[in-house]
Amino acid sequence: MKKTLVILAILFGLTAQGQSLNDFLDKTDQLLKQHVSNGKIDYAAIRSDPSLLEEILGVAKGISVSASNAKNYQAFWINAYNVSVIKGIVDNYPTRSPLDIKGFFDKMTYQLGGKRITLNDIENKQLRGKFDDARFHFVLVCAGLGCPPIIPQAYRPESLDSQLTKQTQLAINDSKFLRVNDKKKRVQFSQIMEWYSQDFTQNGQTLIEFANKYRERSIPSDYKTSYYAYDWRLNSK
Repeated sequence: MKKTLVILAILFGLTAQGQSLNDFLDKTDQLLKQHVSNGKIDYAAIRSDPSLLEEILGVAKGISVSASNAKNYQAFWINAYNVSVIKGIVDNYPTRSPLDIKGFFDKMTYQLGGKRITLNDIENKQLRGKFDDARFHFVLVCAGLGCPPIIPQAYRPESLDSQLTKQTQLAINDSKFLRVNDKKKRVQFSQIMEWYSQDFTQNGQTLIEFANKYRERSIPSDYKTSYYAYDWRLNSK
């Protein structure tokens, strides 16, 4: 009898966690569908009625995810990062840039997944620190126009791999993000790919080789590479 109760408790706990994650993802999806278009966010509208945002963060506090279930774990922390960025901007709105907010990435904290955590820690410890996947950089949206655009939907465990690949392809094939000059035989990469170069050049591959995995039209290997300045202006509608 005791063993049965323990098993039921474990099953109930797993179910409850799954329901919480689904609730978090559903509410996040609702928020993004309402307030995101063309890669920009209507921060003013969210600030005027932050109730849904606060609901999302309230659910996120108690969610427990394990890296052993990689898709659930990654989906939670990617969405948690993007929602927390929105929270940080809304709380300080209006602002011209996230960099105008002191400690935006490394000092401001959020209660997520049972821990108090900064944006930098989500990116570098919860995600990059546990998984070697450069595609994270194309779905974590830092509120600047230089970042790959936010999408009007949540990242879901069951579709995460295809979503990661799609967003990487969109960025790598976007002339505003990756600038190829065939006349000068030169390619300019976003500074994201300079700051996190080790993620894109694993196992000895070059940045061009990484890009060509996702490019519709390959970049010749002899093109010179450089970086263009990051645009930190706010990605607001």
